[in-house]
Amino acid sequence: MRTSRLLNKTLFDDPSDAETNSHRLLARGGFIRKIAAGVYSYSPMMWRTLRKISQIVREEMDAAGGQELMLPIIQPIELWEESGRADAYLKAGIMFHLKDRRGGEMCLGPTHEEVITDLVRNTIDSYKQLPVTAYQIQNKYRDEFRPRFGLMRGREFIMKDAYSFDIDELGLDASYQAMRAAYVKIFARCGLQFVIVEADSGAIGGAASEEFMVTADTGEDALLTCPACGYGANVERATSVLAAGEAGGEPREMHLDETPGITSVEMLTSFCKRPASRMVKTVLFEATFADEVKVVAVLIRGDQDVNDVKVLNALGALDIAVAGDETVVRVTGAKPGFAGPVGLEGVTLLADESVQGMTNFLCGANRTDHHLLDVNFGRDVDLPPVHDLRAGQPGDTCARCGEGRLGGLRGIEVGHVFKLGTKYSEAMKASFTTKDGKAAPFVMGCYGIGVSRIAAASVEQNHDDKGIVWPVPLAPYEVVIVPMKMDDDTVVQAAEKLYVDLRKAGIEAVLDDRPGRPGPKLKDSELVGYPFRVICGRSLAEGNVEVERRSEGEKQLLPLGDAAGWLTQAVQEGRAGMATSPAATR
Repeated sequence: MRTSRLLNKTLFDDPSDAETNSHRLLARGGFIRKIAAGVYSYSPMMWRTLRKISQIVREEMDAAGGQELMLPIIQPIELWEESGRADAYLKAGIMFHLKDRRGGEMCLGPTHEEVITDLVRNTIDSYKQLPVTAYQIQNKYRDEFRPRFGLMRGREFIMKDAYSFDIDELGLDASYQAMRAAYVKIFARCGLQFVIVEADSGAIGGAASEEFMVTADTGEDALLTCPACGYGANVERATSVLAAGEAGGEPREMHLDETPGITSVEMLTSFCKRPASRMVKTVLFEATFADEVKVVAVLIRGDQDVNDVKVLNALGALDIAVAGDETVVRVTGAKPGFAGPVGLEGVTLLADESVQGMTNFLCGANRTDHHLLDVNFGRDVDLPPVHDLRAGQPGDTCARCGEGRLGGLRGIEVGHVFKLGTKYSEAMKASFTTKDGKAAPFVMGCYGIGVSRIAAASVEQNHDDKGIVWPVPLAPYEVVIVPMKMDDDTVVQAAEKLYVDLRKAGIEAVLDDRPGRPGPKLKDSELVGYPFRVICGRSLAEGNVEVERRSEGEKQLLPLGDAAGWLTQAVQEGRAGMATSPAATR
């Protein structure tokens, strides 16, 4: 490809809404163009990278026994009503919902469990046809409340979703492990550093799930990992050993204290001379159910934080959000910061395990500028139903091995594998005939990969102050040739010869044949992130060209006649030589 013919335009300035390196550099490099919030056009350069990622995914999925198909993006809402997920997605506002000209309700597929289940129930009749794993690579649509981070959280994105159908749980285990192993190979071939962590199944549901997280400081997800045993989990799922708090002693008489303007645990610790572990926080949420919205109060020890996802799962709600100030005032009769369980009415109460056994604790009094001291469960207030609602924290002791201290990481989710079991097959009456002649529901698994997210995650891990540093397997082109003087016949002829030789050798090369000063060309090549750059300039007087490996900044002079051979070997090694990533497995 010649740059003069390339449909691409680099930018000098960062986009005003760019919050991450990948968003900033992909936009500046001309890879993506925003046309609406969370919706992007992919330039030919970006599409080449996405096709390479898709091909890696396709090869490993096929090798693991997957069969590629294509399912419709437009789906009838009746399928979602069959599975019982329509209300959850519609009330959460995440599903694009429309009506056709006949009044039929349709949606743009955010995922395809219902559609694939419908296909299989109408295709497979007998256990003899199982197991089956099918996958597709196509666009998905989710009406994100706050699209952000460029390709990280968009409303239209490219995803690989696979679904396995088995006779029983043993079959599901085998299919799950095959997909898990394929994912390790896929992300290693893409040159990503990643960890595998336990995860919450979310709206997809199912008995177990794991996420593949690319480690990056800008990752949306907080992770906890144990260096001692290799345990890893998303904070939504993570468990840890709760450190003991200070003993409260024998119950004393509850009393009301004036605490003017003291609205936080930190302020109370100083004002009341009590450690946070002797306090009970009351956190109010608004939980959305199929037919109503309830206010929920969660009690947790003062030195701990509530995990919203655990609360959502404990309630079985469709959605949950921290209550706004108006709701707090209406429910408690006090300004925010003074909520407490004593006398709190008209709300659903839950308690975290951390409050069990606490005596003489401090809590809000549901009265502005006042707190209650020496409160005790069973006497002053009943202990609500107890659940694990606590968010694990870095430094906590690992619950798995009981020895290691959990460390905190940030991650970008690029893959997620689920054991769905019979959640969808039972709801949608999808069954097969067993060896005994009986009907049994399919036992299912679900396996997703964010294809467009992989591109963004790669940039997050591979960039410098000059621009993107693509790994060879994902680079849109592998080599760029920069003639320093387009009006010098010797320079132009050398660049043209090298360009032709590389293409004949099967190397994806770009010749920057644009007229003008060399400075902008060199800056563009660094911004775009070609793995190798060849400069044809002054060194040609001695018969040499300058070759640079982008990832290392390594420059060397090579004879013009040797350059094509050296580059061919280096590119081929880069295509095949991505080291296995140090994945943290459970």
